[in-house]
Amino acid sequence: MPAPLPVDIGAQGPVLGPGSAGYEDELAAHQLGFGQRPDVVVGATGPGDVRAAVRLAVGRGLPLAVQSTGHGLPGDRTGGVLVTTARMRGVEVDPGSRIARIRAGTPWGDVIRAAGLHGLAPLSGSTFGVGAIGYTLEGGIGLLARTYGFAADRVTAAEVVTADGELRHVTAGSDPDLFWALRGAGGNFGVVTSLDLELVRQPRIYGGGLYFAERYVPDALRSWLEWTAGVGEETTSSIGLVAFPDKPAVPAPVRGRYAAHIRIAHTGGPSDGAAAVAPLRSIGPYVLDTLTEMPYTASDSIYRDPPGPMAYYGTNVLLDGLDAATAGRIPELTGPGSGLNCIVQISHLGGALARRPAVPSAVGHRDARFLVRVLSRLAPGAGEAVAGAERARHERVYALFGDRVLGIAPNFLLGGPVTAGQLRACYDAADHERLTALKAVYDPGNLFRGYHPIPPGPARRPLTRPRPAPADPGPSGAR
Repeated sequence: MPAPLPVDIGAQGPVLGPGSAGYEDELAAHQLGFGQRPDVVVGATGPGDVRAAVRLAVGRGLPLAVQSTGHGLPGDRTGGVLVTTARMRGVEVDPGSRIARIRAGTPWGDVIRAAGLHGLAPLSGSTFGVGAIGYTLEGGIGLLARTYGFAADRVTAAEVVTADGELRHVTAGSDPDLFWALRGAGGNFGVVTSLDLELVRQPRIYGGGLYFAERYVPDALRSWLEWTAGVGEETTSSIGLVAFPDKPAVPAPVRGRYAAHIRIAHTGGPSDGAAAVAPLRSIGPYVLDTLTEMPYTASDSIYRDPPGPMAYYGTNVLLDGLDAATAGRIPELTGPGSGLNCIVQISHLGGALARRPAVPSAVGHRDARFLVRVLSRLAPGAGEAVAGAERARHERVYALFGDRVLGIAPNFLLGGPVTAGQLRACYDAADHERLTALKAVYDPGNLFRGYHPIPPGPARRPLTRPRPAPADPGPSGAR
């Protein structure tokens, strides 16, 4: 049993334990499928509170995890220290350099709106409510991915509290190994309190979706795959195979029905975008067409992801290719009558995602051509036992692809249980070995093991040594 909570650990935000007033509210997350009962939860207001939480965890020999919006909880979690960052919310945009400084608890919507005031956009995902930093640290395959690449590759600096309790300003020049690892390996090396992220000049896009009724799902899937073979890098797309719930928020033509939803984000002009998607409009009679020119600040309308909390479990595989015959079997395993209450998404990769950045990062499997995701709907509080049974069903889908599977995208491992094998598959083999070696240097006690953990391995050389941390820049993390 943990020792009683200290009266004061030097934090400005609340420090709560089970039974404390506000404890349950502090744990609230978007993901409702899994429970968490930390020994201590620290509602951080700035880097100083994060440092205090790290010192507390180290002093008690407890693991430490971080929660922003709680979209990607790794499963049931008991014990340890949890740092919540919702109070650390804010973004500053320098339009001259096109750099946004994003604080730890900031959702993408805040960044998108702030960047949009200057005709700029971040490499965000489909949902405004997702935490920007957690998404970016694990790669970030977003709406504009084929045009601009991974979000992680756009990070220019990070403020991070490492396992020694120090706040470090990390760049490619100051700490090249740590900078490489942070961009792709999530929170395994510290608690990132802010990121400097390069924006792109993309005030408007041509985007939206085409919805096809159940009888046309096979045609839509086959035609979309054939279309991806010739489409340019300015177009990023996916197809969702969805049993839409019968709820008022769902568009009437697909409410309560199984349908194919082709999603488009095109970075050229509206006439070019319309020309690019013309073959998709000829697939067959679609029940809904939402494709239009829009400001990037309206880009959450493309996928129309439900905004409210829900329970779910998601896995994925990255493929080096996908043929129509194999793809055609996916609806048999996941559609109506399959017994699997799920959403399947197939994303077209390649383009800028396949190019290595000037400053390397730990993002793996850049040669993947497609990402296949299966997301199961769960009952609230279902927990890891139910998720484990769902995973077995997901694996039957992935077995279709045989040796075309390259690995896994960590962004879309949503919920538990997450296995060590899945985590190794998130990275190229040599990069995973390097990450375990760096973990032994920066976090030999494996303090940061609460979220997609990479274990410390034998340190190997050459590795750059951690530089002395700069002075604490204060509660806001601004320098």
